[in-house]
Amino acid sequence: MLCGNFALLEGYFRKNMQSSLDIQYTQPSYKHGLEEVNGEESFLKPSTDDINGKQPPYKPGLEGIAVTESSISYIDGHKGILEYRGIKIDELAKKENSNFVETVYLLIWGKLPIKEELNYFRTQILNAREINDKIQGMMRCFPDNGHPMHALQTSVGALSLFHPLHPLNEEAEVEIREAVVQLLAKIPTMVAGFHRLREGNNPIKPKNDLDYAANFLYMLTGGKPDNLEAQIMDICLMLHAEHTINASTFSALVTASTLTDPYTVITSAVGTLGGRRHGGANEEVLKMLENIDSVDNVRPYVEKCISRSQRIMGFGHRVYKVKDPRAKILQGLAEELFYLKGQDPYYKIAIELEKVVEEKLGEKGIYANVDFYSGLVYRKLGIPTDLFTPVFFHSNNTQLKKST
Repeated sequence: MLCGNFALLEGYFRKNMQSSLDIQYTQPSYKHGLEEVNGEESFLKPSTDDINGKQPPYKPGLEGIAVTESSISYIDGHKGILEYRGIKIDELAKKENSNFVETVYLLIWGKLPIKEELNYFRTQILNAREINDKIQGMMRCFPDNGHPMHALQTSVGALSLFHPLHPLNEEAEVEIREAVVQLLAKIPTMVAGFHRLREGNNPIKPKNDLDYAANFLYMLTGGKPDNLEAQIMDICLMLHAEHTINASTFSALVTASTLTDPYTVITSAVGTLGGRRHGGANEEVLKMLENIDSVDNVRPYVEKCISRSQRIMGFGHRVYKVKDPRAKILQGLAEELFYLKGQDPYYKIAIELEKVVEEKLGEKGIYANVDFYSGLVYRKLGIPTDLFTPVFFHSNNTQLKKST
């Protein structure tokens, strides 16, 4: 999610400098309401009050209120379309030689980079991967049983002490770019380092001959991933890189509107994603599959959930009324990974669960979302369950650009 926050930050300050919180209703947006905070749709229609130019009535949770307009991403929930800067996500994920760093560049600066631009951006990130010894020393003091999201939030906040930047203003482009590089480079190092420390091991330094995704898996597991593992991790990061105005992005918007520094903006977003109503759904999917335990138990489980009006994790979305396009891609990645690396015992349960849920609830627009298959893929790549949300966050690190 970090990529989406970067992109919004730049656009926000370019359009309108604000010295205090001023995210008010000004113009109806058909793309970007609060998809995970309130209303049922993020494709919003102006009310009668909007048309007459009047201040709309109080809406609890900002339901139905458009907070910003953006060209960064676009969703058609009825057709199952997600676009980054006008390019469909399935095209990006299948594009030969496409990678996460290139996607970040696209989201933040609005165009695919030429070779020289991409190489320069990649080199900047590579040179900034290592973290200050004092930050690592601080991380050594974290309790071993602390949650990785709390460790990440604390560590990101500490970056402002070691990479001080002025508060955001109309000339913040250079400083925002510096923050983009520092955060993209260092968050994977922090996530992997905390995991190593809590396991009683020393953090592994970044390996300069590995690209972004492969280097993260290497720092996390201590083993160099093969090409398939690196490619799948890279695509997973791309799929989570941007998704309009979710709760953590909105948090970044609010924080950025005070003109604080970029690291504080992202710290706010990390804290918001840590809430169980926002991040962590793919963790809950794995717990659910483990509880179901066998294919024979799937139908009774679904019927029990429906009769009790209980949520079935990994299904349904405020915007998508068909299968999430990212879920389709992740399912394909899971099948490829399991074919070559061995089956996951819960994959057959997942397939049967999707079949039964679609049979029972498909007419209500409830289908598999991005969380349903992502946990199975992450686990096969050797990522611990409680690191799923930190991984999700460092892939969506464009919130800084979104907030400007």
